[in-house]
Amino acid sequence: MKRIILLAGAALCGSLLCFATLPDLSGRWTGSLKKADSTLYPLSYQLTLIGDSVAGTANCPLGNFPIDSGKLDTSGLHFIVTVNGLNVYHQGTVYADSIGMDINLNGSKVHTTLGRATN
Repeated sequence: MKRIILLAGAALCGSLLCFATLPDLSGRWTGSLKKADSTLYPLSYQLTLIGDSVAGTANCPLGNFPIDSGKLDTSGLHFIVTVNGLNVYHQGTVYADSIGMDINLNGSKVHTTLGRATN
């Protein structure tokens, strides 16, 4: 029984250390998607991290949209942006200076890299 308690405690500490080493997501992150005609489609996200919940807004040429169901967990960053009635699913991997983001709309997935905005 003591062994199980020690293993559970070690796993919990390891999980907490993983979260402690993640950078703070709060702030503005920018990137772009390359369209089929090679033009760039600018994206900007204003993120706020509260515990493991992520809130904020997404900005694109269509306008500003709220981030819903945002979560940061051991499998990465996840949130939904509803654009004109369509749910756009976002799943990202957080690095020290960037976020690798997969964006999924109706089964079509695209990838972009977001960097922290300097202004």
